[in-house]
Amino acid sequence: MVRGWGSLLALALAGCTAAPVDDAAPQSGHPEFVEGPTILSLNPCTDAILAEVADPQQILAISHYSQDPAASSMDLAKARQFRATSGALEEVLSLKPDLVVDGTFTAPATQAALARLGLKLEQVPIAATVPESIAQVRQLAALAGHPERGEALVRRIEAALAASKAPAGAPVPAIVWQGGGIVAGEGTLITALLAHTGFTNSAAARGLAQASHLPLEAMLADPPRVILAAGNSHGDEDRLLSHPALAGLQNTTRASLEPSLLWCGGPTIPKTLARLAEVRRRLRPVGGTTPQPPPLKRRGSDEAAHLAPSSSEEGVGGGGVRQ
Repeated sequence: MVRGWGSLLALALAGCTAAPVDDAAPQSGHPEFVEGPTILSLNPCTDAILAEVADPQQILAISHYSQDPAASSMDLAKARQFRATSGALEEVLSLKPDLVVDGTFTAPATQAALARLGLKLEQVPIAATVPESIAQVRQLAALAGHPERGEALVRRIEAALAASKAPAGAPVPAIVWQGGGIVAGEGTLITALLAHTGFTNSAAARGLAQASHLPLEAMLADPPRVILAAGNSHGDEDRLLSHPALAGLQNTTRASLEPSLLWCGGPTIPKTLARLAEVRRRLRPVGGTTPQPPPLKRRGSDEAAHLAPSSSEEGVGGGGVRQ
């Protein structure tokens, strides 16, 4: 317990601006007995991992992003079992966690305030490869005091890797096309998963970096073999991804990719691998035919998005890019 909490809190909050608190979320508070440290997570990717490896009573709050359908990488029902925090410093301090977990963009003022109050801050960077993500799973599981749960999640990831290994043959050029025409670039986890499942990210061959914009005209002029459309059904930005002109592309398959699969590693990896492997498996040879896949649910909707009538299109969904 930190002595002089009230005066230190006032000092730490000097110059800081509060953000609104989600009063409608479950109020975890401090349980009387918790095995392991209490944890406050301010990052949606660490939220998803901690929900797998920590006891629910240990997690005092998760980031508000994880309860937003357009930003979450977690199952929403699971995310809504926890209190959500805006990340406002006074809210963090009021919960008095043993450990604060965040990404690598924590404001310097927040870092300094937490240090003055003796609160441990663990910063977890964005994983760009599967080994990096596995290391983070083990890191967070160890911090939570449950390394065996981390190993269980690692085994699930390894099993998914084995089940989705690329088939023989040359990699298939693909572009992950997000809401507003944004593409996924090299040096990202989704690109590593594309390579594992038999694709190559052709955005890099065009000189495009992460979050670069690829307009419709450029896509129509030089389409890849596969367009993985990850638009946001919660807004209008995905209209570009389902533009009627795309239906005229020959030898290009358009397939939906849930935006929630793009952002984080950990428990998201098996789901992403399964989807990419399904798309790769269903690709027909150029000039051939392919079976219709099962209906795909659009994000945030009860209606199924089926394959379009043309032979080269799967149901396309919606998303944007997130840090």
